[in-house]
Amino acid sequence: QVQLVESGGGLVQPGGSLRLSCAASGITFSLYTMGWYRQAPGKQRELVAGITPGDNTNYADSVKGRFTISRDNAKKRVDLQLNGLKPEDTGDYYCNARWNIRNYWGQGTQATVSS
Repeated sequence: QVQLVESGGGLVQPGGSLRLSCAASGITFSLYTMGWYRQAPGKQRELVAGITPGDNTNYADSVKGRFTISRDNAKKRVDLQLNGLKPEDTGDYYCNARWNIRNYWGQGTQATVSS
């Protein structure tokens, strides 16, 4: 059974930081492109950051220079470091694993940026 379990969300003030983690099980993690998506209230889910099996990364323009995605294949984990948080970063953050036709989602973790 495939599971992606996110953790690390919470309430933080503008300018603060969070570190989100996604623990994967039931997949050959090293084969998968991993991604973090965000869904803000009333908006569509969007890609925030992705990392390929070869450690190539890509970011949404809105988070470049502030967020960093990383993966640990041995631990089957992908992290997202969020720095310089802004109120518009508020939303539910979802972990995604994609390989060939396989596409899996976690349940999400909420991040709220507010003073």
